[in-house]
Amino acid sequence: MIGRIPILDVAPVVRLPDDLTGCAPAKAVPNEVFSVSATVFREGHEMLGAGVVLLDPAGRPQPLVRMREVAPGTDRYSADVAATSEGLWHFVVEAWGDPIAGWRHDAEIKIPLGQDTELMLAAGALLLQRAAAQIKTTTAMPPAEAREARRAKTALATAARRLADEEVPAAQRLAAATGAAIDAALGTFPLRDLLTRSDSHPVIVQRERALFSAWYEFFPRSEGAVLDPTHRSKPRSGTLRTAARRLDQIADMGFDVVYLPPIHPIGSTARKGRNNTLVAGPGDPGSPWAIGSPDGGHDTIQPELGTMADFDAFVARARALGLEVALDLALQASPDHPWVDKHPEWFTTRADGSIAYAENPPKKYQDIYPLNFDNDPEGIYAEVNALVRHWMDHGVRIFRVDNPHTKPLPFWQRLLADIASTDPDVIFLAEAFTRPAMMHALAKLGFQQSYTYFTWRNTAAELTEYGQELAGPAAAYMRPNFFVNTPDILGGYLQHARLEAFAVRAVLAAMMSPSWGVYSGYELGENIPLVPGSEEYLDSEKYAYRPRDWDRADQLGLTIAPLLTKLNAIRQAHPALHYLRNLRFHYSDKPEILCFSKHTRADSPDSADIVLTVVNLDPGNPQEATVWLDTAALGLDAAAGFGVTDELTGKSFRWGQGNYVRLDPAVAPAHILTVTK
Repeated sequence: MIGRIPILDVAPVVRLPDDLTGCAPAKAVPNEVFSVSATVFREGHEMLGAGVVLLDPAGRPQPLVRMREVAPGTDRYSADVAATSEGLWHFVVEAWGDPIAGWRHDAEIKIPLGQDTELMLAAGALLLQRAAAQIKTTTAMPPAEAREARRAKTALATAARRLADEEVPAAQRLAAATGAAIDAALGTFPLRDLLTRSDSHPVIVQRERALFSAWYEFFPRSEGAVLDPTHRSKPRSGTLRTAARRLDQIADMGFDVVYLPPIHPIGSTARKGRNNTLVAGPGDPGSPWAIGSPDGGHDTIQPELGTMADFDAFVARARALGLEVALDLALQASPDHPWVDKHPEWFTTRADGSIAYAENPPKKYQDIYPLNFDNDPEGIYAEVNALVRHWMDHGVRIFRVDNPHTKPLPFWQRLLADIASTDPDVIFLAEAFTRPAMMHALAKLGFQQSYTYFTWRNTAAELTEYGQELAGPAAAYMRPNFFVNTPDILGGYLQHARLEAFAVRAVLAAMMSPSWGVYSGYELGENIPLVPGSEEYLDSEKYAYRPRDWDRADQLGLTIAPLLTKLNAIRQAHPALHYLRNLRFHYSDKPEILCFSKHTRADSPDSADIVLTVVNLDPGNPQEATVWLDTAALGLDAAAGFGVTDELTGKSFRWGQGNYVRLDPAVAPAHILTVTK
């Protein structure tokens, strides 16, 4: 039912698909600024006011934040707010008749013209008296809040007396009721008639890692693997113990999440060989996503990698280095998984009585049986819930979920809610390179992060359009993770490219998105596809060991690891880069040059922080352009100019609204400029 003063189309409100129950909360992290907006209007020509009130997880209301009309005549009001702690917050939009604003409007027209002067001044005095009388102080109020209330009450009462003093000229009396002190008092303690409130809307405030993170993916079996170049003996797998030695280098590069593909036993039936061939050789380890063997299933570790004690030691070492371990959650089975014998009803049986393996015609995955979630859904749910909690008990608080879009949405809604009810710090990343509707639905129902289409967005126009989409209304529920590559995806931009191309994509991912990630080998510029036009790597690590000589690459300078280290250091040092909603693009007069910014407001908890990124998207050639900044949006004085420092080179410049840039990718692919004013 519409209230006395209508409040419509409140945002952010996350609406789930009709077949899923409930309303999902919008998402935020502590101190992340987000916009609350609503359409507010009333009958006639009377003035109104609008504001938003946050309620903390205990239900305590925070101070009212006044909303402003987005553009005159639109009736759309907005205000920026930020929750300060983790937990389930709510917000309420309030609207009211603003009699003082209406009086001011009329008085500032009539009194200078000498129309109804004393009547207008008397009416104003009564209104300010009402405003002063409504301000109450109690002993329970925080001292600062009580002092502010007393100051406002005094200012309003004094102005009311001034308005009523007929011995003072009318212009001076009016001025006393319209000064800065009165504006401040009414801003905090408005006089509100016909107060109307919207419904309460939820905002789940999760730990910072849910929004801001830097991921590094690698296969433990490749770290420390030993290969015989003569092929006379079988290769020897690396272990969790040898893989733990790599953690120091990953931490030194500034990553904070280390993601492991499945570490469970791998089936031998229909095991794939090198480059996804149908016949595995005697030394081929198979795909880690073909989970399950007589050694166990999803709650077990591949024997060649070590034991659960080795895994616990790996997690402990990572934690000591400031890293969190993310584990792959792939809900599928090899033909040798214990589930196949114990629960054949969990799979799909074909007409000939055999179990159906995974297919995406013409592709066939003979080594993987997909689960059928319509067969014994309660049994499957109980098993998966127990598996997740098993790994949580071993220190895993982040899960990268493989192909969640191939499982029913109600399953994920239930699982994510169950885990969050007991362990709200656990994070799930949806690896769903699929249709937009499904990606958005997964994010709405609870996944804290999502893979994106970033890999396929390469031009300035594509990146701008996609960045604006992600940082717009979708940011209320979908948190992107810009992986520059994955074991499955070698983007066309990188194929047969020089290291400069890898540097460009790293800058874009690390600066545009608060969460980004790389798959091991990216820093070395690995870029040979299996066949022309394919995104599969030649000699993919999914099917073979791939030990890398990191020390040799460092010695020869055949790595962009120093750049990745610098990017992560810049991200840590600048709060503006920790958020998504503040992404803004600026005009460049050449399409090869992309310019964007992130900034925090001067009154934000992080204080003012402005980072400008200018990238040459052409990795093979120097490019020149003039970039034009929306200085007003950044709170900068275009006429006076401002200082900027390039975080990549240390050089400083004086910038204004229009700025010439020349970027040679052989020297530096980008300017990452921090504003020094």
